[in-house]
Amino acid sequence: MVTYPLNELQPGMIVAADVFTPRGQLIVLRGSILSQQMIQHMKYYHVPSVTILPNEIDPMSFEKADRSEPTYAKRIRQSESFKEFREHYTQSASIFQEQLSRFVAGDAHLDTSALLQDTLELFDHNRASFSLLDMLHNMRDLDDSTYVHSINVAVISRLIGMWSDLDEANLDVLTLCGLLHDVGKVQIPDEILEKPDRLTPEEYEIMKTHTVLGYRMMERERIDKRIKNAALMHHERFDGKGYPFGLTGDRIDTFASIVAIADVYDALTSDRCYRSAVCPFEVIALFESNGLTEYNPKFILTFLEHIAQTYVGNSVRLSDGSQGKISMIDTKKLLRPLIQLESGEFVDLSKRLDLYVEEII
Repeated sequence: MVTYPLNELQPGMIVAADVFTPRGQLIVLRGSILSQQMIQHMKYYHVPSVTILPNEIDPMSFEKADRSEPTYAKRIRQSESFKEFREHYTQSASIFQEQLSRFVAGDAHLDTSALLQDTLELFDHNRASFSLLDMLHNMRDLDDSTYVHSINVAVISRLIGMWSDLDEANLDVLTLCGLLHDVGKVQIPDEILEKPDRLTPEEYEIMKTHTVLGYRMMERERIDKRIKNAALMHHERFDGKGYPFGLTGDRIDTFASIVAIADVYDALTSDRCYRSAVCPFEVIALFESNGLTEYNPKFILTFLEHIAQTYVGNSVRLSDGSQGKISMIDTKKLLRPLIQLESGEFVDLSKRLDLYVEEII
């Protein structure tokens, strides 16, 4: 067993002994697998250090228990608007794959007008009481593919653009940036793309080439240069710790910096062949912890404020196992919403620091 100071804790570590606050309150049980929210939780209580088991595991590899669907998710999935959205979404993914395959084979140029129109119809097919993100959240059973991920990133990127008051012309370009950001992955071997285990350092270096490959594939296409830059730069980070060039700050294309946020959010909240989806509140915690240095502050702050609000009304499970519905979220305390429990009782997580949202169900 090793004792780590709080600032050295990482998600996935296994807690070797019960964790108490300086005043003696038990807040983390022995055997718990640390998440970013647990780490943030301990910071609230000024816990100085935690004893960790020597073997670390990735919590994302744990399969979630089979649980019955809550009313809110059922209501979405049973709605006619969701059935129509799902049908059009599946069709859009198929059309996108076909067009991209023809482009890769050299049989056609990129028809950005057709690609854009097909994606925009997803917005037109969702004018009911549920948000687009409600719809996407309930589409997680679709095949984990580059095409499905790219459509999600296109939709989320456009939403961030709308929240940032971009005009229609720029929104259209941004949508295409999201749709085509991972085009280079079609040249990455399937055994790397679909590997169920963690990539080796050598495999990861190959995976990273998809940014340059995507740019080169589109380099001679007569399309907006920001679309090409999004493919090239969506893994760059504001602090210079990204790839392929380690660019910093304003040297990163603005639209690429928006796509970067959408890309990470969708990747983490979706099931992958090598891990299960992460709770959106866990992703928000990660963004709050590292986001202001890694991402364009203008857009990450806008994203965090709006993305949390989209989950008002969703059913959640709290860290003590109780279930309820998100009633309200304070923009200054995104991880601490007001929850109405199944009993009808309200729990204000901004005052109950011993609890946090463990899962949206």
